[in-house]
Amino acid sequence: MSEMDEQFMRRAIELAQNGVDSNGGPFGCVIARDGKIVGEGVNRVTSTYDPTAHAEVVAIRDACKNLGSFQLEGCIVYTSCEPCPMCLGAIYWARPERVLIACDRNDAAEAGFDDAFIYDELCGNNFADRKVPISILLRDEGLKVFQNWIAKPDKIEY
Repeated sequence: MSEMDEQFMRRAIELAQNGVDSNGGPFGCVIARDGKIVGEGVNRVTSTYDPTAHAEVVAIRDACKNLGSFQLEGCIVYTSCEPCPMCLGAIYWARPERVLIACDRNDAAEAGFDDAFIYDELCGNNFADRKVPISILLRDEGLKVFQNWIAKPDKIEY
């Protein structure tokens, strides 16, 4: 992974922490193309009363609007956590080049986000078998956001 990959992942992790700090969910996402951020998203499920307002979906909408396209050709998705099945579906529809994650579904489950039943219904467990490659980057930094979420006494659980 490159320094630029780390820079964009750190921004996704920063967005996730901003979500924790502003009573949102602990998830952030950045979409970049040609070394520039073209879209960002934070989890807005509780603030907008929208169960589909996950960070990746928000970022995809932002990037597509900014690019004037409904596809993300040549883009890289940097997300603070492995995309849930809904977000993974949106990612596949958007057709980015690749996805980098800081944390995985097990890390999210430990923070109270247990989507295991949905994964079991819809997804395989092996990253290597997926059509859009997924790699883990800066997991330790990403885990700090989940630790802050766990410790947050006034969080809105969903």
